[in-house]
Amino acid sequence: MPNDIFDPPALEAGTLRITPLGGLGEIGRNMAVYEMDGKLLIVDCGVLFPEEHQPGVDLILPDFTPIRDRLDDVLAVVLTHGHEDHIGAVPYLLRLRSDIPLVGSALTLALIEAKLKEHRIQPYSLTVREGGREKFGPFDLEFIAVNHSIPDALAVAIRTTAGTVLHTGDFKMDQLPLDGRVTDLRAFARLGEEGVDLFLPDSTNADVPGFTPLEKDIGPVLENVIHRAPRRVIVASFSSHVHRVQQVLDAAAANGRKVALLGRSMVRNMGIASDLGYLKVPDGVLIDYKKAVDLPDDRIVFMSTGSQGEPMAVLARMANLEHQIEIGPGDTVVLASSLIPGNENAVYRVIDGLTRLGANVVHKGNAKVHVSGHAAAGELLYCYNILRPKYVMPVHGEYRHLTANARLAIETGVPEENTVLADNGTVVDMRDGVVRTVGQLDLGFVYVDGATVGEVTDADLKDRRILSEEGFISIIVVVDAATGRIIVGPEIHAKGFAEDDAVFDEVKPAIAAALADAARNGVRDTHALSQAVRRVVGQWVNKGYRRRPMIVPLVIEA
Repeated sequence: MPNDIFDPPALEAGTLRITPLGGLGEIGRNMAVYEMDGKLLIVDCGVLFPEEHQPGVDLILPDFTPIRDRLDDVLAVVLTHGHEDHIGAVPYLLRLRSDIPLVGSALTLALIEAKLKEHRIQPYSLTVREGGREKFGPFDLEFIAVNHSIPDALAVAIRTTAGTVLHTGDFKMDQLPLDGRVTDLRAFARLGEEGVDLFLPDSTNADVPGFTPLEKDIGPVLENVIHRAPRRVIVASFSSHVHRVQQVLDAAAANGRKVALLGRSMVRNMGIASDLGYLKVPDGVLIDYKKAVDLPDDRIVFMSTGSQGEPMAVLARMANLEHQIEIGPGDTVVLASSLIPGNENAVYRVIDGLTRLGANVVHKGNAKVHVSGHAAAGELLYCYNILRPKYVMPVHGEYRHLTANARLAIETGVPEENTVLADNGTVVDMRDGVVRTVGQLDLGFVYVDGATVGEVTDADLKDRRILSEEGFISIIVVVDAATGRIIVGPEIHAKGFAEDDAVFDEVKPAIAAALADAARNGVRDTHALSQAVRRVVGQWVNKGYRRRPMIVPLVIEA
């Protein structure tokens, strides 16, 4: 992976430049910028969900810095499918320029348009279908059907005078998909015959051998779980997983149960999917949550959000007894999703909380209630052999996934020197079908924290972690402006450190001595005096308690 920061050269006419702004070395923030002849094309614009070491953060965005001053050059944003890690950052991009055209399938655009409505943005959008072609400036785009865990996903082939790129988005090769829409390997083969100069494949499951199991195998398992459940059933999934919701609806209907959707995003997304015909709701099965509470416990299934342990989602609130539905003995909870890396602890906390309340928790670790939406190694090998790309740049995955994908490419005959292991901000140029790395930009995380975007820094998060793990100590001292003598204090208060502030009595003489010594040396600057107090308290806490709390001294002159 490139590490050294260096600026790329000026882009020559007839050269295609590809710069990933997110999605490499992580699961999320997927975004790639294609540049040619002064024009930009963006593929995907997603978010990354925060981990435990990023307290208080709601979302993490790609770093738009490289394109912030060039938004007028953006011809379109192509969205491969409707998952948050591919569309979630679009509202924040359109805040900077609201009329950038959005290009995608019917379901993808419907999902992002509903999200943009909440941000009061009316987008310009162009609906495309598999097999269709659109031209934006120097970019000739062809859209190809791919199978994923959400309907209507598309790969995009980008033809330019510099060469042809195939960007898969997320995909797998389920040969018996629930909606009958398979990954179009005939189109892949045709592109392979034409010649693919650069292939950007999904890497999420590149280190998983074999083939991803079939989605259709999940239906009978869910039906059996619901059949055996003595009381209520709660199934948690991603709010955009139309196929899984379809299977829950069908399984509930087969067992004479009704289904109620929980969670604002779940209700919104399934309403859109139903209206567009992607979700087939059996007659009389779907009911409003308010009516569900009147049904017998063995006649209802709740479909909720929160499968990743998100603290404010429905499932976590149930586990914490903060939801109207109180989980109890005999209830069955199904986590119908994979674990996104980084979410493990949060998910297991929810599982433990639900188990403590008496629920039977069914998850991927103890039952086949979910299959991945990403191609495993065997499927990727098929793609490499069909496409025979000249160059490969794995995308969408952590480092181990990207390197595993590169190894697969090499095993199928792609020269090792033609595999580009890139990082976010790596600048790759292609000219006459030849690819080379020409730069590495210094990109960071852009944090969304409540109503603020980009104002929270890594230093702020470090402070939050210290507060959450080590506590907080404040020291207030009033000194005589002329002599430096202590008039009031030191007054010491702590949060998250000790139950009784009396423990600080032993350090107060040391603080007084430090301030007296500073006064004898003629120090009157309150900042310098505050630093002296910080050092004394910090050394005392570290030596006596082996702790490193946040220390906030305040020295006031009077």
